[in-house]
Amino acid sequence: MPDVNRRSAFLTFGAGVGAVAALHAATVSAAPTSAPGMTHIADLTRRLAAAPRRRDFTTVPFMLDRMELWDHEASALLLDYRGGPKQVWESSDIAAAWPNLIRESLNGQQFAHGNTDFLAVSATHGTAHLALFNQSIWDKYGLAGNTGGRFARNDFIIVPPDVSPADDHQNVNGFYGPGNNSIISLQRRGVVMIACHDSIHAIARGLARQGSNADTIAADLTNNLIPGVVLVPSVVAYLVELQRSGFTYAKAA
Repeated sequence: MPDVNRRSAFLTFGAGVGAVAALHAATVSAAPTSAPGMTHIADLTRRLAAAPRRRDFTTVPFMLDRMELWDHEASALLLDYRGGPKQVWESSDIAAAWPNLIRESLNGQQFAHGNTDFLAVSATHGTAHLALFNQSIWDKYGLAGNTGGRFARNDFIIVPPDVSPADDHQNVNGFYGPGNNSIISLQRRGVVMIACHDSIHAIARGLARQGSNADTIAADLTNNLIPGVVLVPSVVAYLVELQRSGFTYAKAA
């Protein structure tokens, strides 16, 4: 009897591994690859802008286990980018200096080291994820209350007036200076903001204590991500994929 039990357990385990392998194969085969020679940030930015974003959900589950629930086409483009260098910043605290650190890294790579095709990615989760929602959804759910009183509105998506990419990069008060840590400006420079479904659903569960359904709120939050964001199932899991694809890891906060 023990031998039979061990054999059954092994067969069950083997079936599970086979199912996971089949799912992985299907995911890889369905994901688009970059065009040959796509090594320039401008090409990546253009193709990312054209990649589908699903923002018409009525409900989303706790765990994303189907590709149609996240931005897998845009993700595949990111992972297949052959330019560089490539750096991923883990950003988790909305009150920390993560946009400033990304801006400083971008400036150094582009202007000091001459790496004009440098790609910076923000793997955004925790309270930092609130910065990836538009102002209307902040107003609807009172998301300022999730910031511990540090922010009354989503200041991260506000671009200072009178700044332009044409500014002298030595101008402290210009587009490239510390007064402009807007994530919108960072996106204009090729930075990619990664959104985390796990964080979205966690925020939704907190809001659902007021009597609403968490899956419905999570869908509403997802539908109101700012333009250009790439939604993945789990940022902490996606960090593994990014590092496997040659991204250097940096912790913002």
